[in-house]
Amino acid sequence: MRVLGVDPGLTRCGVGVVEGVAGRPLTMLGVGVVRTPADADLGHRLVAVEQGLEQWLDEHRPEFVAVERVFSQHNVRTVMGTAQASAVAILCASRRGIPVALHTPSEVKAAVTGSGRADKAQVGAMVTRLLRLDAPPKPADAADALALAICHIWRAPAQNRLQQAVAAHAARTPPTTPRAPAARHASKGRTA
Repeated sequence: MRVLGVDPGLTRCGVGVVEGVAGRPLTMLGVGVVRTPADADLGHRLVAVEQGLEQWLDEHRPEFVAVERVFSQHNVRTVMGTAQASAVAILCASRRGIPVALHTPSEVKAAVTGSGRADKAQVGAMVTRLLRLDAPPKPADAADALALAICHIWRAPAQNRLQQAVAAHAARTPPTTPRAPAARHASKGRTA
């Protein structure tokens, strides 16, 4: 399985490609950051993020794209930029028919480090170890993108089994139809 992880952001959008299957050693195929100038207008920044992600998709041809799910932050401006970059990543993948999975930051941290409260240094250290790298990828956005890809590779088989079980259960269980209210008989012996 080849996964492009995307740590969305307008100034720095982390990207990382990991290949492998759960239970086996993983291989990093590429890591980097799509950057946009903070003083550029929003439209140009979003186009730059799109162009950068399209280049990664063209070069690495992932089977899946894993994007960090936007979560509530105190800084509304930051969360808006993150959400906009996230939407661009989802759009780029969906346009090509590539399935997209969203993972929360705590889900990714727990998958990679064993703790959903791990800090960036711990995530970077574990990504380095898991991918057998010489040093943690810099900046942290790049390491986070690799962590997203690793998380998806490890979690996808279990998620697929759950989805298949739910679908099989739904196929065996006949759909319930709402019961119509009992018809009222209005005959009270009146004649016209």
